Amino acid sequence: MSLIFFIRYDSTHKMAVKAWVILYMQLFNQKTTTMKKTITAIIVVAAMYACGNQNGTAPADNAAAGEEKKEASTNPSYDPERGEGKFKTVEVPATLDAALAEKGNKVYGVKCSSCHKLTEEKLVGPGWKGVTTRFTAPWIMNFITNTDEMLTKDPKAQAQLEICLVRMPNQNLSDDDARSLYEFMRKNDGVK
Repeated sequence: MSLIFFIRYDSTHKMAVKAWVILYMQLFNQKTTTMKKTITAIIVVAAMYACGNQNGTAPADNAAAGEEKKEASTNPSYDPERGEGKFKTVEVPATLDAALAEKGNKVYGVKCSSCHKLTEEKLVGPGWKGVTTRFTAPWIMNFITNTDEMLTKDPKAQAQLEICLVRMPNQNLSDDDARSLYEFMRKNDGVK
């Protein structure tokens, strides 16, 4: 059982594992139980040390992730208030557009209600209560229409993912659907 563990656990250090496996098998042919236990413990510790990395990803992956976050924060075209996507500014009137909000309610019923509640309570995704006070209109609309890029590059979207633990699927919403959903969110937040 432990032999299979070593071979699977350290696939990037195959040469080192082969040497440990050979040593392990040779020692198991000996008759001393105490020596077997001691050597087994040494091999387990050595294999864990050889595998290094505490979070389970290769160092190259960590470097790439660090570079990607650095790129998002230093990219001059990236604005954390609007996120990653085509919406740079969104004209939002002071009063609610009831017709647009009703259209957004229909989109919510078909595409969003199975994962999002209109309260603060988390379902699969976060609740929508207060969302328009926490995020800007461009950020919300970019997240709705450009979900994958936002989850990859935007720190606020990544923080939401850490809370919910489920990636939001791309719903293939049009720009009009995104705008109507935003208006529905405003209505849900009490805008009259």
